[in-house]
Amino acid sequence: MDFELTKEHKQIETAARDFAKKEIYPTIKERDEKGIYDKSLLKKMGENGFLGVCIPEKYSGMGFDYLSLGLVCLEFEKADSTARVVLSVHNGLNSMTLLQWGTEEQKKKYLIPQAKGEKIAAFGLTEPNAGSDVSGIQSTAVLKGDHYILNGEKTWISLADIADNFLVFAYTDKTKKHKGISAFIVERTFPGFSSSPLKGKLGVRAGNTGSFVMQDVKVPKENLLGKEGDGFKIAMSAIDSGRFTVAAGAVGIIEACLEISVKYAHEREAFGKEIGKHQLVQQMIAKMVAGKDIGRLLTYQSGWLKNKGIRNTRETSLAKWINCNNAFESANDALQILGAYGYSNEFDVERHFRNSRGAMIYEGTREIHTILQAEYALGYRGDKPISNMLPSWPFKELTVKI
Repeated sequence: MDFELTKEHKQIETAARDFAKKEIYPTIKERDEKGIYDKSLLKKMGENGFLGVCIPEKYSGMGFDYLSLGLVCLEFEKADSTARVVLSVHNGLNSMTLLQWGTEEQKKKYLIPQAKGEKIAAFGLTEPNAGSDVSGIQSTAVLKGDHYILNGEKTWISLADIADNFLVFAYTDKTKKHKGISAFIVERTFPGFSSSPLKGKLGVRAGNTGSFVMQDVKVPKENLLGKEGDGFKIAMSAIDSGRFTVAAGAVGIIEACLEISVKYAHEREAFGKEIGKHQLVQQMIAKMVAGKDIGRLLTYQSGWLKNKGIRNTRETSLAKWINCNNAFESANDALQILGAYGYSNEFDVERHFRNSRGAMIYEGTREIHTILQAEYALGYRGDKPISNMLPSWPFKELTVKI
């Protein structure tokens, strides 16, 4: 097995690291403290190609593979979670889903400007009374002539006040339960669509999170993604991609906390020696090292499977679950190593601690992932083929093999 990254992987990794240092780090403490969302950051991401990093060149993307998206997420979240969230929502949940399920006309109309960063995309599944239980959504879509009429409310939507295009899920036939859910491409400019921000978040404070309401929103028939009743399958495939980006980003938090802890452990002395010489401090640092290496390997495995077009629900779920848990534990331990300093925003671990807690909830709670892994092991669940598998990577042969 060869775990060496290709030249292309290393190039995109370096580009993402440099972008984070130049564009994210300098202002993140102030923006996080004041809850300021920097719209100009989106424009810069688009100009540098990050909003279409793993979209084929045919659709104006950079043409890198799925693992490359993971590497960018890692470097961005090492700076701050809000930057990675953009990639998760715009790329992972929306654009990659259009690439997988969209018609050629839909890809030309929506995917191309999204890959260029000319349009920002979001994902609308969660509702006030429906999170992990997708079938509990209440939004409806009724076909009338050449349009579907959508009604409903979505909440905890990243980029709710920023995005131009939304991938929205609603019932077209409630009698069929989850098999009656359909997916639609909804534009912000459609009459009857409105959004509002959510305030008072524990973490990801420099990111835009909100709700949106649809009141008799007319959506053209051609904006139906897939067929009626495909919505649940589309949502699950989208979440597979979104979870991959979250899993990769979590490794960035682990690496950031490890680097801060090692530096501080050399500088701070207690009881006549560097605190790094104390075994209980070493224990916490060793856990971060394990989390970092395990996290990268799980991310590489999921990225490799995606590149091959192999369904990866179990592997990506495992990566998301383990990496996010380890990110929170790493931030918690780093805060402990830094003591009172870690409890203030003088050091980044305070922000990483708050941000990492959210990732144990969104894109599938840790409880959902625990059950999912057990059901695979017990044989209650298996990966059945679906009609629209993630496109296998056609451009480059990778040297990253699992």
